[in-house]
Amino acid sequence: MCPQAAASAAGGRRAASRALGAHNVCRLLTRRAHGFYARDAGVAHRKNLGLLRKIICQESTKFKNVWTTHSASPIAYERGRIYLDNYQCCISSPCELSGIYLWTKNKQLQRHSLGGSTGQGRGHEVLRTPVLVLAHPSCEGSSRELENCVADIAQEPRILYQKPKCSKSEKIEDALLLECPLGEMLPCPSDYKSSLIVLTVQNWLLRLSADSGEILEKIYLAGSCCKFRYLSWDTPQEVMVVKSAQNKLPAAARQAGIQQSVLFYLAVFQVLPLSFIGMLEINKKIFGNSVTDVAISNGILIVMYSMGLVRLYNFQAILEQFMEQPLDLGREFNWNGQVGVVGKYPFGLPCNIKITDTPPLLFEASSLENAFQIGGYPWHYIITPNKKKHKGVFHICSLKDNALAKNGIQDMKCCSLEPDWIYFHPDMSGRIIHVGPNLIKVLKLKEVKNNTDQMEIAEDFMIVANRENCVNNAVTVTASGRVVKKRFNLLDDDPEQETFKIVDYEDELDLLSTVAVTQIGADGKAHLDFHCNEHGILLKSIPLLESWDVTYSHEVYFDKDLVLHIEQKPNRRFSCYVYQMVCDTAKDDECSSHEKTERVFRKKGGRIFEYI
Repeated sequence: MCPQAAASAAGGRRAASRALGAHNVCRLLTRRAHGFYARDAGVAHRKNLGLLRKIICQESTKFKNVWTTHSASPIAYERGRIYLDNYQCCISSPCELSGIYLWTKNKQLQRHSLGGSTGQGRGHEVLRTPVLVLAHPSCEGSSRELENCVADIAQEPRILYQKPKCSKSEKIEDALLLECPLGEMLPCPSDYKSSLIVLTVQNWLLRLSADSGEILEKIYLAGSCCKFRYLSWDTPQEVMVVKSAQNKLPAAARQAGIQQSVLFYLAVFQVLPLSFIGMLEINKKIFGNSVTDVAISNGILIVMYSMGLVRLYNFQAILEQFMEQPLDLGREFNWNGQVGVVGKYPFGLPCNIKITDTPPLLFEASSLENAFQIGGYPWHYIITPNKKKHKGVFHICSLKDNALAKNGIQDMKCCSLEPDWIYFHPDMSGRIIHVGPNLIKVLKLKEVKNNTDQMEIAEDFMIVANRENCVNNAVTVTASGRVVKKRFNLLDDDPEQETFKIVDYEDELDLLSTVAVTQIGADGKAHLDFHCNEHGILLKSIPLLESWDVTYSHEVYFDKDLVLHIEQKPNRRFSCYVYQMVCDTAKDDECSSHEKTERVFRKKGGRIFEYI
């Protein structure tokens, strides 16, 4: 999608969100029941998500920590599924049914579907929880009069599958969730259901059923000449890239003078149906000796160098110029005198893209730590000048002529252990998000007055951390009148001050989410906040009950009615805390108090779950 069309589509989504505010939940459900959106599933889906957003953001809705589990191996989350034990155990969301119940004028309870969990029927998957909405008939005119929302949640996780513990040779290195494309005819019935693409340590690429773990397809990539380690998307849900680790000779081989010219291998696949596009090698004789990393994204081959240089090449042009012969999976083939079946053991995949000369260069830039991003409309890029003294300084330049935008140097002048970060907003609006310890700036590109050829960076809105009670005076006076001078100042990200740690965007609900943390001593408190993506207004704040240690690694996922917090502690100890949307109109919220919380431990599927 071109940036102009993407920005227009993003604006349309926000406009639809504003239009949705004109009606309350009760009226929207009634209109849908009368068939107002029957001819357009997309409209019905947007209305459903609008209903969910209203329910989430209303005051009576809470998020309750329903269960917790711990693991000695990494925990992953993908679209409503939690993976444990190196993807050998899969746990689904607590519940599948979803619906809204509305009191009618004759005092009867009427159910309104919000879309089934299978994605079939009138709508798509919206809620995984049965939601009960009690509303008085008089609330027809105003959404503020919506009285209550009750979520009837299942308190136990459902284990979709659990496989026996695998050996080290079967360890999964990386995984991607693969979902069915809309409006396409696929060869196998299993292709219409979600599946998981996994890469094993022995260079096997497997497609597993997301619901049962059954192996649907199996492809052998290569022998011991390279070790494939990483999966990524070139085009999300369409073209997948499998990348090897960097080839390095053993120390003894290097001392003997043996040269290694191939640095990386990249295998590219079309997905659903899974088909082989080609494999290429990144050779130092072509790209240079100082290559440190490589990637393919949005049809661009990106090559990074140790001196901070980033070079971009047209991958489609490389395919057309250097592909020796297209190959089909499962086909018997003679390659350099070796006969085998493409994608089968021990033949694997031949390297059928041989780059014999330097491809035409699209663009290059020099940036500190190879940090380079492209986005916005018209196209702009963000870099940090390639000197250590400029760390934390970001330049926003035009991709067309490399001209620096007006106000294009962004510097928060933070004094902190962790640097601030910047990126293009994932909502395709062309805006930019700049995150510091206590400040989030959402910036936008706009034309300079009287000069349509130049763009300037303007502030759209800001989100500020709550530091009202923080006093950091350099000089204090004691009760006796003695003047005390501090020898140091607090850092901007000092744990005792509220600091932003995570900023994310929920595209389906059009919400900007932030995680802010305050840690005093060993006890850290965190809260997840939802902000209006258009204006930055705070709509909802959810306290996370577990202690948050800023020295640990944390991930927080917000997925419709579900909040997940995954924590990595020292010595490879992982914890997963699951919060579910509920409604509690009581003034004293029991789930926010540790003293009133009763914890129950149960064993299920050989694993211990802690219920709250």
